[in-house]
Amino acid sequence: MFKWVSRAVALLLIMVSVPTFAVNTQDPYSLVQEAAGKTFTRLEHDATQVKQDPNHLRTIVREELLPYVDNKFAAYKVIGKELKSTTPPQRERFVKAFTDYIVATYADALGKYDKQTIKVESGQPLDAKKEISVKVTVLDPEKPEINVVFQLRKNSKTGEWKVFDMIAEGVSLLSSKQTELGGSIRQKGIDSVSNMLEEHNRKPATLPGKQS
Repeated sequence: MFKWVSRAVALLLIMVSVPTFAVNTQDPYSLVQEAAGKTFTRLEHDATQVKQDPNHLRTIVREELLPYVDNKFAAYKVIGKELKSTTPPQRERFVKAFTDYIVATYADALGKYDKQTIKVESGQPLDAKKEISVKVTVLDPEKPEINVVFQLRKNSKTGEWKVFDMIAEGVSLLSSKQTELGGSIRQKGIDSVSNMLEEHNRKPATLPGKQS
């Protein structure tokens, strides 16, 4: 169930920009560019530690990338109409499991990073928009270019933008998880799906060529 997600997330994590440590969350175009640069600056700095302990990739993702992902919004969208029939503890558990799943998936994709480059579309006037799509072209000298679209939403209180979905090869990550996990929630219940995600998240991170 996780193969497509790993492939799509890999497209997010091969975004490389100039080194930077301050991410402009008030501009979605700058956020996409800068968050990637921040993540990969950390990845290169901690390369030795990652080789010794691949699970450190999850620490990098959690500290450098996750702050710019609206994981709670995405988790609630996956739960969908069943949200009203769940209890606060159930929702809290699912959000945590789904967030840890995102972290684990991003970390696996980081392990496949091979210095591809990207081109982020030029910034456009935001006006009063609350959601926006940012197109990214993935460039690899040995492969055809790939277009990825990142969906971001603006927090009406803070004015900050965060990523909540990505569309790769015409397929929405969020929509696929709504269909897959949302269907399981309706059939088996949210606790069963949380169990499944938690089991997946317990699997240790590995680097390419070292999978067991």
